[in-house]
Amino acid sequence: MTKTMAGLSAAAAVLACGAVVNASPAAASGVPAGTAALPKCPLVFGHGGYPEGANGWAKDQVRQPNNLRGVDDQKAWGADGVEADVQLTREGTKAVMWHNTTTNGLTGGQQKITDIWWASGAGNLNSRRITRGPYKGEGVYSLRQWLDHVRSRGLIALLEIKPETKSILSDSRYAVKAWKEISDPIKERQGSQRIMVYSTDSWIQGELAKRHPTLLKGAAARWTDSVRWNEPAPSWSGNASQWAAVLGQAPQSVMTNYTREYRAWLRGRCQ
Repeated sequence: MTKTMAGLSAAAAVLACGAVVNASPAAASGVPAGTAALPKCPLVFGHGGYPEGANGWAKDQVRQPNNLRGVDDQKAWGADGVEADVQLTREGTKAVMWHNTTTNGLTGGQQKITDIWWASGAGNLNSRRITRGPYKGEGVYSLRQWLDHVRSRGLIALLEIKPETKSILSDSRYAVKAWKEISDPIKERQGSQRIMVYSTDSWIQGELAKRHPTLLKGAAARWTDSVRWNEPAPSWSGNASQWAAVLGQAPQSVMTNYTREYRAWLRGRCQ
């Protein structure tokens, strides 16, 4: 998983992310009580850590909030929004919430997400379940299902359209249908739900600018962590200096792998 929206409120233009690590950042903060003239706290968007370096896929614990329990955890940890990943199944027939290129981390044989159907055929994506990590037993959800759950929790949705979708979105045989799978759920909800979009792929990002110009992430959800994610999850404490430096620049929103710990660290530093 990766690191404003014109016409919407400033609050909508903010992002951050989270993961579970045992620590007590509030107790370790050393912030004097009653500090005056505190800055405004940024919005926090939760992001699920993915191991960096070689063989990250083998260590991945599927922490990304692409499923309903993951979204619920982010809400409980104090997130204002969640960042999640949009993939496309075979021929662009379904927009789904999944981080990895393949079904690694799911039951059944390993296949590329773009090679399998959503609900038909052996090994279809809808029938699979997560095999490890905090969300073991959870399924894969459609973009519509995920957006509706995020709205029910009062969170802002930040969608990364994964680079793997480009092969389908740019294919004239499937492009119209595939783009509808991504764009229609967004258009149906954007009047009543705060949604932002982006992609790390320049071509997809350009298409998003044409199709959803008012919903682009832009400079929102600034990445605030310095600790490189791994498994087991590293301590939050290595982020303290970077968190302080970013907060000192008064960002409207940030994104982090440590939602719960970041929220605790913010206490006494902003309001």
